[in-house]
Amino acid sequence: MFHVEKISSFDAPELAPYRTLRRSAEHEAQGIFVAEGDKVVQRLLESRFPVVSVVLPENRLEEFRPLLAARAENIAVYLADRKFLVTLTGVELFQGVLAVGKIPGKLSLDELLAKSPSPKLFAAVDGLTNAENIGLLVRNCAAFGAHGLIVGETCSSPFLRRAVRNSMGAIFLLPVVETASLVQSLRELRARGLRCIAAHPHTDKKILSQADFTKDCCIVFGSEGNGISPAVLAACDEAVAIPMPPKIDSLNVSAAAAVFLYEANRQRGGIV
Repeated sequence: MFHVEKISSFDAPELAPYRTLRRSAEHEAQGIFVAEGDKVVQRLLESRFPVVSVVLPENRLEEFRPLLAARAENIAVYLADRKFLVTLTGVELFQGVLAVGKIPGKLSLDELLAKSPSPKLFAAVDGLTNAENIGLLVRNCAAFGAHGLIVGETCSSPFLRRAVRNSMGAIFLLPVVETASLVQSLRELRARGLRCIAAHPHTDKKILSQADFTKDCCIVFGSEGNGISPAVLAACDEAVAIPMPPKIDSLNVSAAAAVFLYEANRQRGGIV
């Protein structure tokens, strides 16, 4: 269900989220997020996430009509000239497709554990502040069969606009727990029988191929610059490294996550 309105400005109060695209923290405080781009908006409309409104170039309405009509809520669809929409981002190649969705209610660790099949596979992040990397990590989790992502208190939200965009809509599929204490969450997982494995490049004790990912486990990834904090590292059962030449000491966190999660999925027989 939807209703259509043509616009030539974003001055109206209900259009404020589009007017303030670069202020994602404000959106998060309001319990909303902005999705941008064809694929991300399409996947939002296909998801169970509540949708508030959509902005489209006038010639794109028919393309999105079936998805809009299938929604239960009455979505406001704003149509505008594509050249005007480009002014929102200043990027000429901008697709001009935007939407505002509602951030779902907070998921608890207990709820994540209850809804995840065994053997459980979680990822956790510590100190990850780059929204693009958060989004890429979410996408990797969804691609390689993780049952959920645990976001530490020192991380950026996975619902920031750039994170949602870089996840390519995978954030609508992956359960996320935003914890007030990653150390405490890891302790709780260990108490429930999950092995917490730190993806830590500076270790000579165990390399990736020697780690066992076949049982319930959570793989912990650190920040772009400092890696995993000492307190979080101490809360893990073991540290595991990706073997690399001496002159290369680490990978980008999203690349490292892809390698670890691929190996975990391979060990579980999930990849042919």
